Amino acid sequence: MRDQLREIIEYIKRKEIDYADGRYVESKTESITIKDGRLENLARNEGRGVGIRVLHNGCWGFASGSLIGSRDLKRLADKAIGIARASAVTRKAPATLAPVEPFQDAYFSPAEINPFTVPLDEKIDLLMRVDQALHRQPKVKVTESSMDFYRTEKIFCSTEDALIEQTIIESGAGYEATAVENGEAQKRSYPNSHRGDFRCAGYEFIKWLDLPGNAERVADEAAALLSAPPCPVTKADVVITGDQMALQVHESCGHPVELDRVLGTEISLAGGSFMTTDKLGNLKYGSNIVNIVQDATIPYALGSFGYDDEGVKASRTDIIRNGLFVGYLTSRETAKIVNAPPNGAMRADGWHSIPLIRMTNINLEPGNAGLDDLIADTKDGILLSTNKSWSIDDKRLNFQFGVEIAWQIKDGKITTMYKNPVYTGITPEFWNSCDAICSRDHWRIWGLPSCGKGEPMQSAHVAHGTSPARFRDIQVGVSR
Repeated sequence: MRDQLREIIEYIKRKEIDYADGRYVESKTESITIKDGRLENLARNEGRGVGIRVLHNGCWGFASGSLIGSRDLKRLADKAIGIARASAVTRKAPATLAPVEPFQDAYFSPAEINPFTVPLDEKIDLLMRVDQALHRQPKVKVTESSMDFYRTEKIFCSTEDALIEQTIIESGAGYEATAVENGEAQKRSYPNSHRGDFRCAGYEFIKWLDLPGNAERVADEAAALLSAPPCPVTKADVVITGDQMALQVHESCGHPVELDRVLGTEISLAGGSFMTTDKLGNLKYGSNIVNIVQDATIPYALGSFGYDDEGVKASRTDIIRNGLFVGYLTSRETAKIVNAPPNGAMRADGWHSIPLIRMTNINLEPGNAGLDDLIADTKDGILLSTNKSWSIDDKRLNFQFGVEIAWQIKDGKITTMYKNPVYTGITPEFWNSCDAICSRDHWRIWGLPSCGKGEPMQSAHVAHGTSPARFRDIQVGVSR
């Protein structure tokens, strides 16, 4: 396939185009879901194909297909060239690309145990044991546990003489227990909601999660929520745990700094951004202790890779530095608009999709606080944990998050459990109220395998490194 891609790129070069690249992608996935002691879903999928991008007279053309013989690739190349030429009719401003080094390299994500070689019976048995442990709590009536595995192999070739091969293995698992009593239902999840936690790793990550070892606590908390008082409607200092902070960063920082969203070239699915180019270097996004980076170089993180789908090497760049907004997620085309080098954020969810600007690992850098010290320093507050629901406007400015569980903090001690907590805010006001972030001892990368964007929608694998943090005078209340 590598030789075939080289040949088709050489063919395109002779067509007097500005630039072209080809991506061969071969993917394999496995998904297992157990619900209430029964195998609810078992799916295995494999696919392969090629996507070709062409830039001609400042206009893009893209074509893809699953037939990958020499004649098939030639037809795809001609189609992409034809689309690029036809796009000139609607061109407003020509697309130009920031220069990058054309790498010739290979990248393999770290994985000790290939999850696709682990017997299926072993995986199902583990999830069944979790299910049985959850159902030992009499009030737990509905359970769901799952595992998901991905293997992706890519070859990238461009008219700039880049040739990059990558193999990435990803694994994840999680479960939830729903307790029911007197017409009310309450849910708790582990290690996170929305199918758990994910990493660029092999089956060793599933073992590390210790799924059975946390089942009793999760089930008991779900049952206890049934008789817990509702979260009071008030303004309070809140301490937000790392798992919920991951989604907070994702929605209120990660999406707003995707530069195509800012420029309005990719806006249909989830709107634009309040972090417009006039605010770059000027917006006080958060307090002085807030530092947020994009970093696709972290081992084992779900948003890590060697190179993006433009052949740009994975990098680490500042997004928020000491509270000041200083950087975007960029492509080779958009980076020139803000006079910045491209930082490797262009990714597609398969051979059939054109790359878009996507989050990598968007991380809230750790602070200095210990969690116990932070709780002890909070006189009257609320501890919020594990996402349940979210809503944010199309500029990523006004938000409301519901979480599974909360506890009162009174005079530095965790006391009453609360059910149905929500909190709301306006993004810059919220982040400027941050006055403490826990240290690296409490910092963890959380993987999210289903970040949606684009039309037709593409699903990206991203991650967020976070630790618990405190925010002052935040509106909290009961979800209705």
